[in-house]
Amino acid sequence: MADGEWARHWRYSALPGLDLLRARYVGHSFPRHTHEGYVFGAVTSGIEEVGLPRGTERVGAGSLILINPEVPHSARAGVPEGWTYSTLYPSAEVIADIAAETTSIRGTVGFTESVIDDPSTGRLITEVHRAAEAGDALAADSLLRIAVARLLRRHGGALPARTAHSAGAHNARRARAVLLERMADPPSLEQLATGLGATPFALLRAFRETYGMPPHTWLTDARVRSARTLLDAGAAPAEAAAAVGFSDQPHLNRHFTRIVGVPPGAYRRERARTYKTAADPGS
Repeated sequence: MADGEWARHWRYSALPGLDLLRARYVGHSFPRHTHEGYVFGAVTSGIEEVGLPRGTERVGAGSLILINPEVPHSARAGVPEGWTYSTLYPSAEVIADIAAETTSIRGTVGFTESVIDDPSTGRLITEVHRAAEAGDALAADSLLRIAVARLLRRHGGALPARTAHSAGAHNARRARAVLLERMADPPSLEQLATGLGATPFALLRAFRETYGMPPHTWLTDARVRSARTLLDAGAAPAEAAAAVGFSDQPHLNRHFTRIVGVPPGAYRRERARTYKTAADPGS
């Protein structure tokens, strides 16, 4: 990491279905990627520039960035001193459970705004981190639910159903399935298109329109997701790199760090600490 940068990406065993990231980034930039769950980021200093499908948003201290599942986005510093933030990554199940208990939203829950000025909820998100780091399960769980319920009440709604039935969207979905199946040995764009009865440029355009990024970028993101799953299960970084199709561990290190925000070794060590704590609260 660059001078002045630091980050901790971890899990607290008392809050299943939640990842936590607290960090300061200066030179680091996140390439376009997605998450299976939600992102709630509370900027506490500096400015984060977030690239979203509708354009770039500048998020400063006191503001929150809310990102729904599978929404492609990128991030970088918006000022020379970078930005500091506390981020929660709750799973879809966590949000659905809280929504079912506290709202009348039906269908898949989402957030209608991407950037909001809400210092009080930002402080709640920061307090979730502090309580978790102190091992205060009651406070961490309570503050998480209060923050999510407030965001749902003020900015929540049902996400529209995806209804893309064009031939291009159909081919994009088929291409995605092929890339998932052949993650470690993917075909070329021409081979992929030919197998689907499409032309390379038509498939490239359809894939970008459907998933917000070209196939090779999407595949890198998918490989990092799969590597995270393997690291969560205790795999070594070199083993994970080979399993998901990176040519070697340095390639995994580079892409993993850019997308997740911490190197795979640090990510795995935090997971090991989490599971040890879960198994032995007195350790």
